Amino acid sequence: MTPIRTERLILRNWEDRDRKLFHRINSDERVMEFFPFRRDRAAADAKMDEVRAWIEEDGYGFAAAEIAATRECIGFVGLSGTEDIDVLAPGTIEIGWRLAPEFWGNGYVTEAAEAWLAFGFETLGVDEIVSFAVADNHRSIAVMKRLGMRADPDADFDHPSVPDSHPHLKRHVIYRLSREGWQARKRAAR
Repeated sequence: MTPIRTERLILRNWEDRDRKLFHRINSDERVMEFFPFRRDRAAADAKMDEVRAWIEEDGYGFAAAEIAATRECIGFVGLSGTEDIDVLAPGTIEIGWRLAPEFWGNGYVTEAAEAWLAFGFETLGVDEIVSFAVADNHRSIAVMKRLGMRADPDADFDHPSVPDSHPHLKRHVIYRLSREGWQARKRAAR
């Protein structure tokens, strides 16, 4: 992928130097509060290799987010297909994120997500981008709202990848943003 620059960040593909951080954000109890699994180092390395290959193939994905001034990787923000979630329409594109806790509250996710929305609507030409989270994940839902996404309660779903052993994590709320809605937001911000 061609790196995307924002005011403070570089959004790029994963590099070997990111492995420690990738493992951390996939095993940290605070980061993974709303996920039914934690990855050990071997599983995290394998997943990072998988994500990196997807990004190389597609030109986008859950890409590394790095602070431009320090070159420190802080987590990921990006777009992804949702083929593994059969309750969503084929071709649905989601926006998602995961940062190390010490970087929360600085507006990094919103800044990076705005760049990814522009990429999705302008470069990929998608008509809609969605985001979803466990219903109690108020931090992620707040980001969705800041991005101008709108709740679609009729489309909320029980995530098929969440095992029955974690019933409190099954229900997911879905938020949507259309290209038209995004363009109207951009015009209003001028």
